[in-house]
Amino acid sequence: MTLEETTTQTFKLESLTQESLTRGLMVLANLDSDLARILETLGPPPIWSREPGFATLLCIILEQQVSVAAARAIFTRLCEVVVTLTPENFLKLNDVQLKGIGFSRQKIQYCRGLADAIASGQLDLTKLEKMDETIIRTELKRLKGIGDWTVDIYLLMALQRPDVFPKGDLAIAIAFQKLKGLATRPTPAQLEAMTQHWRPWRAIAARLLWHYYLSNANGNKLMRVLQ
Repeated sequence: MTLEETTTQTFKLESLTQESLTRGLMVLANLDSDLARILETLGPPPIWSREPGFATLLCIILEQQVSVAAARAIFTRLCEVVVTLTPENFLKLNDVQLKGIGFSRQKIQYCRGLADAIASGQLDLTKLEKMDETIIRTELKRLKGIGDWTVDIYLLMALQRPDVFPKGDLAIAIAFQKLKGLATRPTPAQLEAMTQHWRPWRAIAARLLWHYYLSNANGNKLMRVLQ
């Protein structure tokens, strides 16, 4: 297969692999000289991944609008209290216990809603793994507190979908602005529009942008938890 065929063919990949990462990086480097520069300078990004399921989705909810250190500390304390972090075990904790761990009132509501949906059978994350991204997004966003950013990170990290682009991610926006020399930080809508030509490899482009972001001295202060 020629490079042109690789670039134009629409790939329907179930999940990202080392082979498809290599292929996608080659395509992106030929599509965008700035992404090629990241790859040449920093090398390929890791295939950051997380285990699909309740614990990971709960952790992503904790990461919304807080620092990496704060989210990781809360999640670590939770895992110390609930050794086996299942929806059923999480629902055994009362508000006082969760606030003591570090949960805000809002995050208690969101995470309890997620746990209840899974425990009651309303949401089946295992079945959801095999479904189309549109269905996954619709089902997860039915739950209060789960928006596009949370779904994007879950699709990209836990399910390893190859064309997910978290346009609402702060680190992505900062990296894109710096990489392209933009005067202002792009909005999520602008990022979505300006990255259409990266399809169907936008999840790999996102990893390149995170890779670039983390190469800067202050990257770790703002970066969402990847591992």
